[in-house]
Amino acid sequence: MSDRPRFSPVALLFWLAISYLPAVAGYAFKPDGWYRRIVKPEWTPPDWLFAPVWTALYLLIGVAVYRVARRDSEHTPAALAWFFAQLVLNALWSPLFFGLHRPDLALACIVALWIAIVGTMRSFAKISPASAALLAPYLLWVSYATALNAAIVHLNR
Repeated sequence: MSDRPRFSPVALLFWLAISYLPAVAGYAFKPDGWYRRIVKPEWTPPDWLFAPVWTALYLLIGVAVYRVARRDSEHTPAALAWFFAQLVLNALWSPLFFGLHRPDLALACIVALWIAIVGTMRSFAKISPASAALLAPYLLWVSYATALNAAIVHLNR
């Protein structure tokens, strides 16, 4: 008999919905005229790329947290605390960058997000190494976004 809990579509949908919550902030605070006017590095991706990338990343994040949350482990509370910390930081970035037009504050936020993702991955790995691996593309994308954010701050001083 396996120690793995049985598949629960309701629980999966719940964790997917939670994982997609930062997309609401991304939808509410989109690139605008200010963003089009600021200086950006030539390696800035086109605006249309962000929605499909984030859609895929939120799916991976949702599956990862579902796999962790359904496990009965002494590490689960800490793992979920890390998960919610990164989720809040993820949701804060768009209002800071696009809403307040403060790439400097957004840079501080995304660095904290990067740290929180690493913490989430480390805590997930104690429960489900596969769940930690599912977050690798998220960490890579946020690493790239951090470099982009830093370049924008530098170019627009």
